[in-house]
Amino acid sequence: MFIADDWSDYTLIDAGDGEKLERWGDVTLLRPDPQAIWNFSDPSKRALADAVYHRSDKGGGAWEYRRPIPESWTVRWRDLTFLVKPMGFKHTGLFPEQAANWAWIREKITASGREQVRVLNLFGYTGGATVAAAAAGAEVCHVDASKGMVAQAKINMNLSGLSDRPVRYIVDDCMKFAAREERRGKTYDAVIMDPPSYGRGANGEVWKLEEGLMPLMAQCVRLLSEKPLFFLINSYTTGLQPTVLKNILTDMLARRFGGTVTADEVCPPIRTGLMLPCGASGRWEA
Repeated sequence: MFIADDWSDYTLIDAGDGEKLERWGDVTLLRPDPQAIWNFSDPSKRALADAVYHRSDKGGGAWEYRRPIPESWTVRWRDLTFLVKPMGFKHTGLFPEQAANWAWIREKITASGREQVRVLNLFGYTGGATVAAAAAGAEVCHVDASKGMVAQAKINMNLSGLSDRPVRYIVDDCMKFAAREERRGKTYDAVIMDPPSYGRGANGEVWKLEEGLMPLMAQCVRLLSEKPLFFLINSYTTGLQPTVLKNILTDMLARRFGGTVTADEVCPPIRTGLMLPCGASGRWEA
């Protein structure tokens, strides 16, 4: 497992019965989680929640605020600061389990000893990986189809004191942008991607993971420099198991560039001693 166990401002207090109870700084949230089908260890802990997200039978859902909480606040991971904000469909603007990958990204960039590392972050969301890469000294191109998410990525860079770092923010369909980068002759030393199961591009383009992942992978491989450093795929799609990610990276990168491929579940530890699986990650490294 890739375990995100070095948070100070985030704690997964308990999980079970399809829910997870989390402390984000000074705020405690109770949110649905379809993977947590075992028993909640102590149901009385649910009373700790300042806000609870309730799903609707008609789709989506809404937050119930049991106590006053800020509209948004910040949490720190190591020396980085991120904005947290309860949003639609139970999201908070941050996936804390990804800290396991942020640590790996920073280590790979720092240990490379290269004066310049160019990183392409596709489906970059609110920029956790972008901030981590920039903090390690990389030049980053951050791409997402949502203007609001790109705006929050800029906020996270500013909160971490990294606004002067060389980061390009692009609001665009990831496949179309990657194809244009190839025509421009651009190359990258590392690629990070977090493709959704389904989504729409900046101009309404439809993305379906089962149809789009392999063409996007092929496009991104063509963007790699002669001596690439790493390639990271994150997936929250049920059915796309770590072994599938490992096979893709082995087939498309290891057979061409050599290196090492690893893939596993990404998990934050629960205070009860269990682990909560939160999707999977595949890593190729030179």
